[in-house]
Amino acid sequence: MGSLSPWHWAILAVVVILLFGAKKLPDAARSLGKSMRIFKSEIREMQSENKPEASALGTQSDASAANPTPVQSQRVDAPAPSEQGHSEARPA
Repeated sequence: MGSLSPWHWAILAVVVILLFGAKKLPDAARSLGKSMRIFKSEIREMQSENKPEASALGTQSDASAANPTPVQSQRVDAPAPSEQGHSEARPA
């Protein structure tokens, strides 16, 4: 029930021919083919641009992970509490 039978495909083809006309269908198919080729070439170009960047980033992160820079720790003393800013409540 979910798949299309040959009769469904035939009816669909007739409807498409009636809507678009027999003369416009080859032009539409040609323009669709050109658009698909342009789309595929753009995707390939984007993927080829991303590959060198990803490999360069991968080598940089590997090098930095292998040689971490040492960090010196410093002791920081807490400031002494002052009595001017605080008021204490005295129990009665």
